[in-house]
Amino acid sequence: MNHSAFQSQVQVTLRQMIFVLILSVVIGLSVNAIRSKGIPVIGDWSTEDRLSSDDGSSLVISIVEAKAAFNENRAVFLDARDKGLFEQGRIKGAKSLPWHSVDDHFIEIVEGIVNDTLIITYCDGETCDLSHKLALFLKGMGFSNVKILVNGWTVWQEMNFPVEGASFEN
Repeated sequence: MNHSAFQSQVQVTLRQMIFVLILSVVIGLSVNAIRSKGIPVIGDWSTEDRLSSDDGSSLVISIVEAKAAFNENRAVFLDARDKGLFEQGRIKGAKSLPWHSVDDHFIEIVEGIVNDTLIITYCDGETCDLSHKLALFLKGMGFSNVKILVNGWTVWQEMNFPVEGASFEN
């Protein structure tokens, strides 16, 4: 095959690839547009929007609001991390309700908590979704006032707020 024929074949292949790519995008956007729950092409991907309940209301609580609730003793803090991390360190007075074993400990942990009590779930890390899963679960179980403290454990420590656990014992 001479050089000219090879270039011609490459050009045809590139045109075909571009055509297939454009066709795929058009089909994908069309299917998304006609679906009842299509994915927004342009949307709000912020933490605030991501962490919302089914009705669209935000589940996020700021560190300032969480600390005020802590100081006024009007919130129950639930740590969604595994038991080992909880034992090492936690927000002072928090209860452990690890997401991965929520079914095993749910009844004993929420016993005595009134349905409209402010419950603040937390885990550790911006991308940790254990607290979000736990918050949605709690709302599904009838608790109406559930909030998520995003990156809760790290932010709480950075603010030098009260903590407890094996890592903090003298």
